[in-house]
Amino acid sequence: MPAIGTPEGPDPRPAVVLGAGYAGLTVAQELHRRTHGRIPVVLVDRNPVHVLRTQLYEVGKLAATGAVTDPWVVPLAGVLEGTSVTYRQGSVQAIDLARQTVTLDTGSVEYRALAIALGNVAAYYGVPGAAEYTHQVYRLSGAKKLAAAIRDIELASVRLPGERRPRIVVVGGGSTGTELAAEIATTDWRDIADPRARPPDVVLLTGALPLLAGFPSTVVDRARGALRRAGVALIHGVNVTRVELGRVALEDGSVLACDAAVWCAGLEPPPVVKALPVPHGRAGRIATEPTLEIPGHPGVFAVGDVVEVKDPDSGALVPATAQAALAEARVAARNIAARWAGKSLAPFHYRERGVVVALGIGQAAGSVRAVPIWGSPAALLKRIVQRDYARAVEHGESPTLI
Repeated sequence: MPAIGTPEGPDPRPAVVLGAGYAGLTVAQELHRRTHGRIPVVLVDRNPVHVLRTQLYEVGKLAATGAVTDPWVVPLAGVLEGTSVTYRQGSVQAIDLARQTVTLDTGSVEYRALAIALGNVAAYYGVPGAAEYTHQVYRLSGAKKLAAAIRDIELASVRLPGERRPRIVVVGGGSTGTELAAEIATTDWRDIADPRARPPDVVLLTGALPLLAGFPSTVVDRARGALRRAGVALIHGVNVTRVELGRVALEDGSVLACDAAVWCAGLEPPPVVKALPVPHGRAGRIATEPTLEIPGHPGVFAVGDVVEVKDPDSGALVPATAQAALAEARVAARNIAARWAGKSLAPFHYRERGVVVALGIGQAAGSVRAVPIWGSPAALLKRIVQRDYARAVEHGESPTLI
């Protein structure tokens, strides 16, 4: 297999990794480890930190700390110190696959190999008002805004007439929506905002899809029970048709009044990824070879939330989870190093270690290697895994998640 970019004499262009999320940072770190620093790597992200996005549903903790973000971010300067990886700040504006150039809002960078790991953005599916009138927790800034908004709503609840309580509507019954609804419902907002505050009513709209679609039935059953005990009202089978300030309209004609609405109904790749002249799958995700290389573009790989890839053994689509992103990133790093040296590439095989869904303060449910786990032991396991991931990233080790 030919090596990439071998002109007359040495090729000074680096391997460029776009995005410092779970997939991108792992690609960069793995490239350094695998090649012992022989390949120069440029890691591009608009922020100089790695955000622990799987924990952004913890808006109660954010509100309690006054939006201090240290528990959710890892500065890249410390992570990359002493490695062959250079951080380049910038927001990606365009990717020119023919000229092997990435245009940033801060300039441009040429590459010899490229890993596209730009994550995702909220998908609003054309629902009027959804983008304008809902919160989201897919970004740290969004989680901070939601935490502050709920705290303000709780402070204002002291002055609510009669017995009315604030209402928070969460749209989307996947893992993010489920974890967020349970977190909001079980947080002690009186301790955070005001002893006289009224705990919010939380409504979870799953839409046309079942609650936690695709998760093991044991996890779904435990989640449904935990949500019920937390006081979360579940509404199944109807999609949102319009969002206005303080109102969420459903396709059955009903309207839910609310003090805040949160959109957790889906994700899609950013526009710069959807605009690439390459094969695309669902929602504009890049359809790659089993090696995670983009067809027709040797040395260009896609990983994480931007990719649609099938496991060659099962034929099933690999889920868009942080756990899968880490696994993809390790294979992509190996294949970038192999392509760089003119060696053969390896296909990506996905083996899920397990799933754990947080279900409120001190509660969770999951399945680890097909063994069910729930309650406080599941919550403790999730916390340990998240802690160990952050420590591994900080120390340049190979991180894992479930």
